[in-house]
Amino acid sequence: MDIEDRYFKNISSRERVIFEGAITMGALFHQFVGTPVNSESAETLEKSIKEAMELQPCIEEVEVKIDRKMLEEAKSKFNYVSLNGDMLDIRVVSKYDAKKAVLRMEYIEELKYPLMYVEYIED
Repeated sequence: MDIEDRYFKNISSRERVIFEGAITMGALFHQFVGTPVNSESAETLEKSIKEAMELQPCIEEVEVKIDRKMLEEAKSKFNYVSLNGDMLDIRVVSKYDAKKAVLRMEYIEELKYPLMYVEYIED
């Protein structure tokens, strides 16, 4: 069975590269938000998220940055916080055929929201 012909023939390569990046971004957000983290464990968590998400189909690279300042400001007397979207700066690079998409998630101060968006597409 050819998976491409069976399940993806109704979309273009451009749409597919965006789809794969967006699926990874959504999975990352919903899988890792709520994870206990502190300044000492943040680097390990960043690496774990990166390595896990790079296993997804068509994903070329994932960059994860957890805001250490926010971790310190939110830290409880138990020396950790639950990771939230405001703390994340994510870059996902997906590639399919000759197309490449870069998707981002970052906290946008004026929106007061961790926005996910397509940063650019290379055709």
